[in-house]
Amino acid sequence: MDNLLIWTLLVALIGGLVRGTTGFGASMVMAPPLALLMGAHAAVPVTVLLETFAAAPMLPAALALVRWRVLFPICVASVLTVPAGGLLLNMAAPLTLRRLIAATVIVFSLALLSGRRFKGKPRLTTSAGLGALSGVMLGATGIGAPPVILYLLSGPDPLPVTRANLTLYVMVISGAGLLMLMAAGLLTLATLKQAALLACPFAVGVIAGSKIFMRFSDQRFRQLTMAFMFMVSLGVLFA
Repeated sequence: MDNLLIWTLLVALIGGLVRGTTGFGASMVMAPPLALLMGAHAAVPVTVLLETFAAAPMLPAALALVRWRVLFPICVASVLTVPAGGLLLNMAAPLTLRRLIAATVIVFSLALLSGRRFKGKPRLTTSAGLGALSGVMLGATGIGAPPVILYLLSGPDPLPVTRANLTLYVMVISGAGLLMLMAAGLLTLATLKQAALLACPFAVGVIAGSKIFMRFSDQRFRQLTMAFMFMVSLGVLFA
């Protein structure tokens, strides 16, 4: 087993661990190092596939709690703007994309670490605007959830409803992302094989993370995760 494969499997394991513990953040952990290890054009579809894989088992429970009034405009705007991000993914140079992915994670890691949240009640224009931003981000970098995470965490809904909203959002935007990647010719057989190879350590990480979640402080672990993502992305940015 070569060193590149070992590092790739380790990234998937850590991504799953973060996803299982915090309920989000897998793409933010995985996309920057995977872009460095396998190139951005492969890292984006692999990351989207693994995020879809993680969210799918939670979908039935999420549908029972989701607040469509809040989530619907976000999802519509995201789906409509994913192709714009895909265009950027196809046009940009690999080094530019890698640095864009790393910079995106750095910005939102700092925002989450600082405890900043969107203020005020959810509004249609705000929801649509953030959904549009997220769609472009997902299409270009494989990381689409951070703006919506910040937005929904600031809302008045109880935590189970917020988690349900985020789970369904990830499924919808990931589905749109996969269709875009397929249309752009980036969802190849080789990419599917790479994602299948990483699915096992990713799943192990998710299961282990779920157990860790019950033993450790959720808030403290999230802070450590965001700090880790910041440091990894900072290294990728200048690599």
